[in-house]
Amino acid sequence: MTDETPNTNEISNPDEAEDDRDLTDRKFYRADQEAGFAESQAPRTPQTMHPAYRLAYRDTDFLMRDELRPVRFQLELLKTEMLLEEAGVGSTLVIYGSARIPPPDAVEEALASAEDLPEQEARVVRNLAAKAKYYEEAYRLAKTASEKSIVENGQRQFVICSGGGPSIMEAANRGASEAGAESIGLNIVLPHEQAPNPYVTPYLSFQFHYFALRKMHFLLRAKAVAVFPGGFGTFDEFFELLTLIQTGKMKPIPILLFGKDFWTRVVDFEALADEGTVSHKDLDLFRWCETAEDAWGHIADFYQLKR
Repeated sequence: MTDETPNTNEISNPDEAEDDRDLTDRKFYRADQEAGFAESQAPRTPQTMHPAYRLAYRDTDFLMRDELRPVRFQLELLKTEMLLEEAGVGSTLVIYGSARIPPPDAVEEALASAEDLPEQEARVVRNLAAKAKYYEEAYRLAKTASEKSIVENGQRQFVICSGGGPSIMEAANRGASEAGAESIGLNIVLPHEQAPNPYVTPYLSFQFHYFALRKMHFLLRAKAVAVFPGGFGTFDEFFELLTLIQTGKMKPIPILLFGKDFWTRVVDFEALADEGTVSHKDLDLFRWCETAEDAWGHIADFYQLKR
């Protein structure tokens, strides 16, 4: 080989060539890098400026089309699943309940405000105020579970998970936070304002468009569910959970129903069984609870944990 003969084995950029030889190095650019190339290099012409030329995954208008609903379903399922997996969340203790029950320290003010209301409205305020004790019990249950700091197979167990909103949901996230633990909030986009309560761990705070995907994530990791007095949303989540277990689609887990006076007044479970539309044994799918100690005791017995 003469001095004039080019040596094809010579490396013009040693660092770049070293990367090329790395067996674990990716050989394709990441999607965000490719998007950067497209935005920085494309000339501004009628063709490149038209929405049709936009990369599909950067085209929000395209992703919002009705035909893309299955893709959006998949995205809502995957995003939360991947981030919870990365966070080492092995299982959850889900807490359902009303967004309207006041915390105990707000009861006096609520009752005072009711004095000037029409009787029907005042009665509603008094009924909600009487349920403030459940805010405290949701807080205590979440705090108790979080203080246990149970870890199995390198993953955290019984991580508190709520709907991310106020009232009972806030109490759950607050209990975990004040125990020094992280907790999950699964918020939903609604026509009226709905935002995460301040006690949800920020990187475990999720927002959903689809109720169906939100409800899936409530139960995919659930090892126990506590249900406090609530409205249509709480009923929906509670009865769907009962149906999943009753039909064998989901294995039994502790379902802890707080507030027997409330629930037996608004739902006649015994009548359902007497009418034959459910079996009497189906009423054993849940356990009545009034205190956090009751609830954690059922969980500990079910999973043979130390109390």
